[in-house]
Amino acid sequence: MNSPDRHFEPATQTADRLVYASTWETAGRVWPSNERQLLTCCRVTDETHDVKTFEFRTGDGLPVRFEPGQFLTISAVVGEQSVERCYTISSPPTRPFLVSITVKRVPGGVMSNWLHDNMVVGKTLDAYGPSGSFTPTDWHAPKYLYLSAGSGVTPLMSMTRSSVDLGQDRDIVFVHSARTPADIVFRDELHRLARQSPNLRRFFVCEGVGDEPDWSGGTGRLSLELLSKWVPDYLEREVFTCGPAGYMSAVRALLREGGHNPERYHQESFDITEGVAPAPVIADAPANAPQTSFTVKLSRTSRSFTMSGSETVLSAAKKAGIKIASSCSQGVCGTCKTKVLEGAVDMHHNGGIRDREVQKGFRLLCCSKPTSDLVLDL
Repeated sequence: MNSPDRHFEPATQTADRLVYASTWETAGRVWPSNERQLLTCCRVTDETHDVKTFEFRTGDGLPVRFEPGQFLTISAVVGEQSVERCYTISSPPTRPFLVSITVKRVPGGVMSNWLHDNMVVGKTLDAYGPSGSFTPTDWHAPKYLYLSAGSGVTPLMSMTRSSVDLGQDRDIVFVHSARTPADIVFRDELHRLARQSPNLRRFFVCEGVGDEPDWSGGTGRLSLELLSKWVPDYLEREVFTCGPAGYMSAVRALLREGGHNPERYHQESFDITEGVAPAPVIADAPANAPQTSFTVKLSRTSRSFTMSGSETVLSAAKKAGIKIASSCSQGVCGTCKTKVLEGAVDMHHNGGIRDREVQKGFRLLCCSKPTSDLVLDL
């Protein structure tokens, strides 16, 4: 929700959204988040020793519409198992004919290791359309503070690239944390973007200097003292944060200690075990309705299945052998967002759907339990 004391002109916010609209809403077709499409890899770039960027074009050749900060759900067969994972789009919507994800190799990571070891130019994989609400297009402000760690730099990089591409010269301070200077993703590009956009300032803080004994950036971990030195006006800024759960927990505590307004803080995370407060229950019918069996019909395929009111629509669909795009299964990522054409559900989500989407009849099937028979737009 917009904070009542946020300082911006409504006309400016409207104009800003129109600038983005002219970029992606007028070209190509909408790629729904529950629609699978084939992607073809056209470039692989080594960003660091354990981070690669994979660029793709769509199977139909049309541009991809998305907002900076959104993600794709990637689907691949690893071994004999179908695996789906969410990856933030690191490219900007201003370059819509290619879409890229930037992936860190993680010890034991099924999808990340598969991508690093197998994804080459010409190889294909399936993906579901862009989703997610971690984007500045709904939170226009005079000043921004981007805080990231590790591969959490990717959504903020999409936001920054978009701003520079459009010549907006936004007042952005970008503070990135890494293990060593060699682990800083997009280091050279951020320097270049800062030269192109005078109001973009970037700072790096590394736990150690690694192979760069002459490192002149910050060392240790981000602290309130260091933030105050680099960004003395941080209290006035809209904050967007992405990184490991522990990092974001520390950042929230740091900003809270410094007196930053929590309503101006936004974070991206698919790890809901890290203190994400559940959103209020969104109920289309009384939650205490008698438990019984309900019929769920799929309007596009004419398939149907029966389920009880004690299980989620997603879990029941999987039991019935019906494949529905999903990833986190806990109301965070929004991949299973589907329009309910008829009937009612109780939904208890964790931020993976916007109020305006709910008003249009969309629900997250992973955290929705039926209170009547349903007809879904599937």
